[in-house]
Amino acid sequence: MSAGAPPVTLDGLLQRLPMPLLVVRGDRLVFTNAALQALLGLREDELPSVLEFNARFSPDESAWVEPLSRALARGEPLPEQPSWVRMRSEDGRQHLMTMLHAPGRVPEEQLVVLLDAEGGDAVRRLSTLLVSTAAQLLRCRDEAAVLELAVEAVHQQGFYVSVMLLEGDHLRHGPLRQEPEGLAAAERIYGQSIHEVRIHRAAMPQLADVLTRRKAAFHPDAFSMARRIHPPEVADNIERIYPPGSRALDAPIFVGDEPFGVLAVQSPTLTPANAGALELFAQLIGGALENVRHHRAAEARLAEVSRLQGELVASERLTALGEAAGVVAHEVRNPLGAILNTVAVLKRESRLGPSGAAAVEMLEEEAIRLEDIVRDLLDTVRPLEPRPRLLNLGELVHRALGQLQGREGLPAAHVVFEEAPDVPDFSGDETLLQLALTHLMRNALQASPARGTVHVAVRRVPRGVSLVVEDEGPGIAGTDPHRAFEPFFLTRANGRGLGLAIVRRVVLAHGGTVHAGARPEGGARFELVLPL
Repeated sequence: MSAGAPPVTLDGLLQRLPMPLLVVRGDRLVFTNAALQALLGLREDELPSVLEFNARFSPDESAWVEPLSRALARGEPLPEQPSWVRMRSEDGRQHLMTMLHAPGRVPEEQLVVLLDAEGGDAVRRLSTLLVSTAAQLLRCRDEAAVLELAVEAVHQQGFYVSVMLLEGDHLRHGPLRQEPEGLAAAERIYGQSIHEVRIHRAAMPQLADVLTRRKAAFHPDAFSMARRIHPPEVADNIERIYPPGSRALDAPIFVGDEPFGVLAVQSPTLTPANAGALELFAQLIGGALENVRHHRAAEARLAEVSRLQGELVASERLTALGEAAGVVAHEVRNPLGAILNTVAVLKRESRLGPSGAAAVEMLEEEAIRLEDIVRDLLDTVRPLEPRPRLLNLGELVHRALGQLQGREGLPAAHVVFEEAPDVPDFSGDETLLQLALTHLMRNALQASPARGTVHVAVRRVPRGVSLVVEDEGPGIAGTDPHRAFEPFFLTRANGRGLGLAIVRRVVLAHGGTVHAGARPEGGARFELVLPL
């Protein structure tokens, strides 16, 4: 007991006990505790006669009830009584009870305690079910599934239940099974969904104490507890809707050493014995949640290892490609330069004739195409060192589309460009990003049918600014989307397989992300996100 706390009287102690008890003096009851009042539906100040109390027993019990009443009234030795007796509660249900007698504070008083004889079997049934559920909880792979399964299992045993989730200094309702009428009334009063109501820990000291002490709290009177938590109008609804004599349990849920929340259970049939089983179940819920987090961490580590392995393979491939590109550039560019110089001379020659001029024209086109391939190859492997400055993504897209408009060899696709008004400027290298966006737009235009549509959208997203490009071409269905960005990966017969590899390198150099996928309507979808 803390210093300065008022002493607890004997009547106060008896009043707090969770099992029903009464004190008999002569032919009257002189004391009943809250548990008995709840069982029989008595008012707090109501003290029935022994005769009225005995009327609650089953008629089959009259053979021993009447002699017992006479003996109590006359102060005579008590006759033998059965080990188990049946008593009718306020709601009409019969309870199998055992009665224990003890001397009262004065010789003419008798203390009678009623123990629920069915409680032991109920606890065994509850414990068996909760252990079975705990095994299922360990197979769950996300926290929401754990909580839903746990709440449903407790509710199936006749309890009202909810999980109060701890979020910083606040608590809010997670999964629950409560009376729909009570929930609807509470949401009308709060003006929002019960799951959105956040209550500061300081306003729920009994739950804060449960989490601090890491020990469950049993409440013989659930309604008095509700009045300490909720506004009066909410508490009034709870007391009106829920069964009289409801008790409550608040059991802490910890994940590792961190408080996660509270398993809150209410029912008139809640006893200290089955409350103990539910407290253990709350610990098992915490273990299942920890198991989910271990699996999630393992999956994240596995994904990180896979990513690092992929980056290592890509780096080695890029190194080999860079060495090859250097040789190709050295060995091909010089002859190409000589060819193009010769072509320039031949084009000025007036004696070529129509067929000769056509041959020279074709030679020039193929030489330029080879030069473009060499340049793209060098762009794919050369080190990128962005020189950032403030840029506008929409302006870069407009410029890329302008450069490609009317280009020979590109389908005359219709471009629909949507730019959100709130797209902020971001920091990036103008030359590199212009190169990447031109390749991305060219890829979409080349994939499109002659009168197809390319959809381009620029918008703000939580991670920065986003560019989405969608075409109506053959798409990449049946292909690993990550492979679309590998050098020399081709989706078209006339492609080079270098443009998207350049896009990915530029975006990653800016700390961004790029993803490829399929449009539901057909075609491909590319999205790149650049951080602010």
